[in-house]
This record gives sequence, C-alpha cells and structure tokens, in this order.
Amino acid sequence: MPREFSRGQRLADMIQRELAQIIQQEMRDPRLGLVTLNEVRVSRDIAYADVYYTRFGTEPGEDDILNKAAGFLRSELARRLRTRTTPRLRFHYDESLDAGEHMDAAIRTARAGDSDAMGQDDEPSGPPAVDK
Repeated sequence: MPREFSRGQRLADMIQRELAQIIQQEMRDPRLGLVTLNEVRVSRDIAYADVYYTRFGTEPGEDDILNKAAGFLRSELARRLRTRTTPRLRFHYDESLDAGEHMDAAIRTARAGDSDAMGQDDEPSGPPAVDK
C-alpha cells in the first residue's frame, strides 16, 4: 500500500507552516506588508524549496524582499525544523490569484455584453399576468 504523503510533501507542509510564523513574527521590514504563502514544493533531493506567495496591495514584480531575506529565513527555519539539512529557499510570486481575477473580470464583461445583446425587451420583468 503506497504512502499517502511522501517525505518531501510532509517537509513542504512543515516549511510552509513554520515560514508563515517566522514571516509574521520575526520579520520587521515594513515594506513586506501582508504575505500569504500559497504553496511550498521541495525538490526530490531536498536541496531546494520553492515557496509560492502573494502579497496584499503590491504588484508582482515590485520588489523581492523575501528572496533577499532567504538566508535569514533559512537559518530560522533550520532552528525550528531540526532536520539534518534545510533546503535553500527560493521565493516566487504566485500569479494564479491575479490570473483568476483577470478571468473573473473577462467573464463579467462577456455576461454584460450578452445582456446588452439580448436587450431589455427579451427578459421577462416578472410573473406573467393572469386574466380572470
């Protein structure tokens, strides 16, 4: 019977939990703002951990505070995890939320265009009148 979670997946989950706490409690950079860690993927050899994040109120390519703080975050992570090796951290801005918002706006625009094409006369305004 295969295992449900591999060692890499368990480590990725632990890294995500601990990094979220470290960023929230230990980092003092006011430029950082509100950070959400969406996913962590650990390489098969556990040498690297790719961390996908979003930040509230910032543009994707604005600045790279987390990659600059990767050494500090890795050392704090090593103290908390107590594993033999701690993967090197690589942070990537997760554009999936931005893509989702773009798709949502496109759908709203398309639906508004369909409503305009049908016209107001084609849509019933209420229940049909009943003659007695």
